[in-house]
Amino acid sequence: MTSKYSVEFIAGGATQNSIRVAQWMLQIPGATSYMGSIGKDKFGEEMKKNVHYYEDESPTGTCVVCVLDGKSASYELMIFGFSMSLVANLSAANCYKVDHLKKPENWALVEKAKYFYIAGFFLTVFSMNLSAPFICEFFKDQQEKVLPYMDFVFGNETEARTFSRVHGWETDNVEEIALKISQWPKASGTHKRITVITQGADPVVVTENGKVKLFPVIPLPKEKLVDTNGAGDAFVGGFLAQLVQDCVKAGCYASNVIIQRPGCTLIFK
Repeated sequence: MTSKYSVEFIAGGATQNSIRVAQWMLQIPGATSYMGSIGKDKFGEEMKKNVHYYEDESPTGTCVVCVLDGKSASYELMIFGFSMSLVANLSAANCYKVDHLKKPENWALVEKAKYFYIAGFFLTVFSMNLSAPFICEFFKDQQEKVLPYMDFVFGNETEARTFSRVHGWETDNVEEIALKISQWPKASGTHKRITVITQGADPVVVTENGKVKLFPVIPLPKEKLVDTNGAGDAFVGGFLAQLVQDCVKAGCYASNVIIQRPGCTLIFK
């Protein structure tokens, strides 16, 4: 791709996108931390600033994104520390080792953190976001093991419907599915689980304590839409940044900003 096309390099990976957006929204230096896995190559060097990566002998994971606007195509080469879908070469992103997490300097970040966010993609390496339909389908057992420990579960309508199908719920109703996920048995904490499902331009579904709430998204004229890739990640980042107040509003704002830019790119101040 890089030899045949003019590409834009964008740091990616679903979880990393969310954390970058959360950091941007918070505007507080050092408010967030992130760990993932990269290779010892030029793409890995692009990723290493201010992030605690495990460096594997495999090449850094990459993902090629083709963005169509009806008239032409543009290409982005995403380099990431975890993994995404589209046309991906997971490589080092699928090789994270728990020993890296246990290093004193990294575990200190764990002990300092108040909230933890993990995408479902991490289930491929050792175990939440539902993350992708294939995670719901092919890593069902791993998902079921970790779900009881989740206070918040994020996803989009396609992931929610896939989750429903693989669990034999026989419903495509997103509100009903979100409610069922929120009522999944819980093994930790005193808080009830909150499920948040985005639906593109349709209202965000939030379920808590047996109740369903709908939140409208921010309207955007079609001519301003650049790239929806990373919109869901940005929503989670905004949500996490404002977890104690106006969570969905902040998530909608963040995703509205992102879909007006290529990939999950931001202007940091």
